[in-house]
Amino acid sequence: MVSSKILVLAISTILILPACKSNISQFTSEQKQMIMADTASAMRVLEITNTNDSILLREKSEKIIPDTTDIILETIISRMYKTVTDSISMGVGIAAPQVGILKQIIWVQRFYKEGIPFEVYLNPKIKQYSKLTQECREGCLSIPDRMDTLNSRAYAILIEYYTQKGEYKIEMVEDFTAVIFQHEIDHLNGILYTDHLQEEMMASSQN
Repeated sequence: MVSSKILVLAISTILILPACKSNISQFTSEQKQMIMADTASAMRVLEITNTNDSILLREKSEKIIPDTTDIILETIISRMYKTVTDSISMGVGIAAPQVGILKQIIWVQRFYKEGIPFEVYLNPKIKQYSKLTQECREGCLSIPDRMDTLNSRAYAILIEYYTQKGEYKIEMVEDFTAVIFQHEIDHLNGILYTDHLQEEMMASSQN
């Protein structure tokens, strides 16, 4: 009887533990310093033309735990929005690695929604790509003064992600907004749109 009670208690403990938040910070001291240095302003966008920036832009980002009580997380989300909507940047999307923070956070402008709002996504992942592709002009805040036409972006994608409040969601995204998602999620994996362009050019030269 005693052993069965211990077993029930052990199972209950195992079930509860994953729901508990760790006291360990999700951000390094260097990341905290970058994020909290000037909370009211936009952040510097890393550029591929800078050697140190280019190295960081090729790194993979870590998953983030949604937590509205984490002031560092809330601040980086806020400052990323200020950066992508800044009059200097004026982008349609941005990923955390572009401001020097290797975390899976992106902002995307939803062009088919009323008011074409910007929305933030944590740990976004593309689950499925449509076979149908689309031709699209593409640029990047981290690759200044350049735009190219890509033909390999999927017209529709099935994505999963967490909201800022920690809600898990899956949805289908189409058209130009799907391109933005593909572009920003690429950044989380150290991939630039020019990588796809090079692949297209190589494939074309072999035909």
